[in-house]
Parts: sequence; C-alpha cells; structure tokens
Amino acid sequence: MFKPILSLALALGMAAPAFAADLVRISSPHSVSDTVDRLAAAVEGAGATVVARVNHAKAAAGVDLELRPVEMLMFGNPKLGTPAMQADPASGLDLPLRVVVYEGEDGSVTLAYHDPAELAAAHDIPGDAEVLAKMTGALAKLTAAAVAE
Repeated sequence: MFKPILSLALALGMAAPAFAADLVRISSPHSVSDTVDRLAAAVEGAGATVVARVNHAKAAAGVDLELRPVEMLMFGNPKLGTPAMQADPASGLDLPLRVVVYEGEDGSVTLAYHDPAELAAAHDIPGDAEVLAKMTGALAKLTAAAVAE
C-alpha cells in the first residue's frame, strides 16, 4: 500500500518522506551500548548537546517483547540546526540529529544515520547550503570516534 502512495506523491512533485532517505551505515567493533557511550562522549567533547538516549530494546522488554540491542542517540548544536530551521522550519522534524546503533542477527553492530544532504531533498533547504556540509562533516567525525578501535 505504501508504494502506490509514495509513487503518487512523487508524481505530484511532493517530497519523499524522511524515512525513505538514504542511510549512512558504519560497522562498529564495539557493543551497541559501548558504541553509543563513545558517540555521546564525542558529541559532548565537540561542544554539542545530547538531547536524548533511547534504549529501544529496554522499552520492548518493558512490554514483554524481545528486541536485539538497539539504541538511538539524539544530539545537536543550535549553531548548526538553527540555520536549517531558518531556511525551513519544518526541518525541525528531522533535527536534532539522530544516530541509531543496532545489533544484527549475526551479532555485528552497525551505526546508521540519515545523510544530512537529505534535508535538502525533504525540506526547502538549498542543496549547497553550508549548514549541510557542516552537519555532514560533524557526523563523520563523531561517528568515526564512536567506532574507532
């Protein structure tokens, strides 16, 4: 049912929903919890703010469901987010930035996030906006620190 709706939206010139955006995926040699700890430390060390940490597996266990380890870290810096929201306040739907870290069926750990360039596609932000390049660089540095050995 979703595909026809998405096709219709694209045919009418509407932006694809944010969840259809390309993901950047990076393997981590650390556990989910350790990777998120390392990411949070890198975020705070860079002067940004951790807004929330969500342990999806713990939430699932709270309603008697099983889920492999999955945690999400939400973080931001108003110096980066504000210019995006000045260009299009609806970009606040995708900000602060979020990174999810999860364990695969084989025990591997992956870190994933939406490419900031997708903000331009999903919102009225110029593709060459300096803020997108800064977000891309910041995410690359922070996630590299999280997965470093």
